[in-house]
Amino acid sequence: MTVNETLAQASNAMVYGSMTAFTGAMVAFSISLAKGRRLETLETSVERSSASHQVRMGATATLDRPAVSTSVSDEAGRGEGRRAGNIGMSLTWLGTILLGTGIVFRGLSAGRPPIGNMYEFSLAAGFAVSLAYCLLSLTRDLRWLGVFITMPVLLDLGLAITVLYTDSAQLVPALNSYWLAIHVTAATVCMGAFTVGAALSGLYLVAQAAEDRVAAGLEPGRSAALAQRIPSADRLDLMAYRIHAFMFPIWTFAVIAGAIWAEAAWGRYWGWDPKETWAFITWVIYAAYLHARATAGWRGRKAAFVAIAGYGAIIFNYFIVNMYVQGLHSYSGL
Repeated sequence: MTVNETLAQASNAMVYGSMTAFTGAMVAFSISLAKGRRLETLETSVERSSASHQVRMGATATLDRPAVSTSVSDEAGRGEGRRAGNIGMSLTWLGTILLGTGIVFRGLSAGRPPIGNMYEFSLAAGFAVSLAYCLLSLTRDLRWLGVFITMPVLLDLGLAITVLYTDSAQLVPALNSYWLAIHVTAATVCMGAFTVGAALSGLYLVAQAAEDRVAAGLEPGRSAALAQRIPSADRLDLMAYRIHAFMFPIWTFAVIAGAIWAEAAWGRYWGWDPKETWAFITWVIYAAYLHARATAGWRGRKAAFVAIAGYGAIIFNYFIVNMYVQGLHSYSGL
């Protein structure tokens, strides 16, 4: 089957259009975050527990926070940067739609699933991240999170079109299987959700650092400027946990689907190929995160570091293993 060059070029145009929209969204979200008015003063009365100590004390300092809404109908968190946040949200939806259209055009141009190489997977991963954020924003006000989503999406798309770009073509024989759509789609969905989870875990560390200083009677420190404009550490921790807990079974399915595909393609379910190995390492790390989150001594900061380590393993597997390590999956590279 020949490639439809018109659709291939249309796909490229959609990708560039989405990058323009995401750039505008990132700027708007940055303005929104910077100008977010401190609408609510949080009087600190902190109870902290760990394996070695428990602290309970009255407030000797305060940490100003916006009234972060938990519903899109909640008007409490308007603030000075609300308009910029709304613009950023609209541009994020636009960028997501344009990117999704570009992916569809890419697939139609070659008459196959558009996830056959690193360029196409990068587009799909960026789409998964932005779509996950947009869908979550339907039930919660997440404008404060926007800049931490649009930035990695832009970096991903920028790398895709400058380093990983591959002309639209037919699949190599090893990828010509219905398992491609099953296995890679599941992995893409997980990568999108885990990116949001990693962003929440990182912000949790920022908020927790400020809250710990306030609990000790100190000024919030350098993290105060950001901590004042995001939800509390407890809420961020809970949001991150829910995303990881929901996506972990899907990641498990992706690993199992890959093993089934490997048996069909290579005659064995598991061979400790570098990509298989790192997929398993990632699974172990996220399993450890869920276990840590359920264990009193490892909740909070320690669990957040484990979650970020899991996301680091995903990024290492995708970029380093795919591009620099030889293995049976090398055909799926550049």
